[in-house]
Amino acid sequence: MFGGADRRPNFDARCDPFPAIQRMDLLQLNKFYHPEVGGIEAVVRAIAEGMAHRGHGSRVLVSVPRGWGARDTVAGVPITRTTSLGVAKSVPLSPTFPLRLRQASRDADVVHHHLPNPLSVVSHLAAPSPPETPVVATYHSDIVRQRTALRLYRPLLRRFLDDVDHVFVTSPRLLDHSEHLAPYREKASVVPLSIDLDDYGRYDGPPADLPGDPDRPTLLFVGRLNYYKGVEYLLDAMPTVDADLLIAGSGDRRDELDARVDRLGVRDRVHFLGYVAEERLHACYDRADVFVLPSVEPSEAFGIVQLEAMAYRTPVVNTDLPTGVPWVSPDGETGLTVPPRDADALASAIDALLDDPDRRRRYGEQARERVERRFGRERMLDTMERRYRAILRGEPITTDDATDEMCATDD
Repeated sequence: MFGGADRRPNFDARCDPFPAIQRMDLLQLNKFYHPEVGGIEAVVRAIAEGMAHRGHGSRVLVSVPRGWGARDTVAGVPITRTTSLGVAKSVPLSPTFPLRLRQASRDADVVHHHLPNPLSVVSHLAAPSPPETPVVATYHSDIVRQRTALRLYRPLLRRFLDDVDHVFVTSPRLLDHSEHLAPYREKASVVPLSIDLDDYGRYDGPPADLPGDPDRPTLLFVGRLNYYKGVEYLLDAMPTVDADLLIAGSGDRRDELDARVDRLGVRDRVHFLGYVAEERLHACYDRADVFVLPSVEPSEAFGIVQLEAMAYRTPVVNTDLPTGVPWVSPDGETGLTVPPRDADALASAIDALLDDPDRRRRYGEQARERVERRFGRERMLDTMERRYRAILRGEPITTDDATDEMCATDD
């Protein structure tokens, strides 16, 4: 089952306690995969490519949004994409997914689901992996909006979580506040999301043609323009904030938000950039004085864009959701946290940072330090790799932060 050479044969025993387990064959499951864009899709790609780079067998099973399935390879990772009749309630309708899961899991050492994904849950229950194959899941967020569907899905999710060997959660706050996870705390551990620090923190590209007055400070929002991002409250804060706002992202609320800008009379200071390519996005982070994440629903479970801004030494204004959002950027350390749906509080927090350059600079430096300490890509992969190995040997998961930091490789 296992072969190849261990990549860290002299590593401390606390970091690599099971040297007999060397190469692992890992199967990641999700709704979609690159080039489809999404937060979970990016995480799955980071794990799949990262584990392949470390010498493990790394494969991905997903669906296409609509159409016939196919097999391809992305950055050296084999991808199986199953046929789909379309997408309903954000779930691909793929009747062949259970069969492909059964086939793919036969050769896997660990099967790793990424939730929320009812297709993955139902497929596991209908076509379970071989009993000797460990099954784990990363629980990225609760399902919040589809309340009617959730009543049907809840018992299936419970059966699935009963069955899996371990649950990874992206933040301690999500583990503490999710009612679905409450019965499974004993087999859950935190593995935070990450960014590649080689990619964030320094912009060396050509001068970007970004809108705004260079004599005014710049606020930045990055994300989809959807129901849970709370951009309307950020717009409502703008009449009293003397700054330009760059909004990077597209979505189904663009027209509604655009009309709101006109009603508020802030057209000269609010700039919708639409979809922003990677190089220009880095220029936005480099330009920003304050990053704002005004999310209003627990669907915002982590806010990885906060890490990207923090890596650029930019302080963050976020909201006090019962998720990882205020844990990623803590109030009074790397920025300020305000109640959700409170435009006045957003305006006050933004002004407090814009009016105090020393505080803004201090929070920015602490933001970069926090990302380097907790959220680097290699740290996430180190932690995941150790926990895969512990699960394979049936050993308890070590969740000590000091051990995680000691065992992490340098980014």
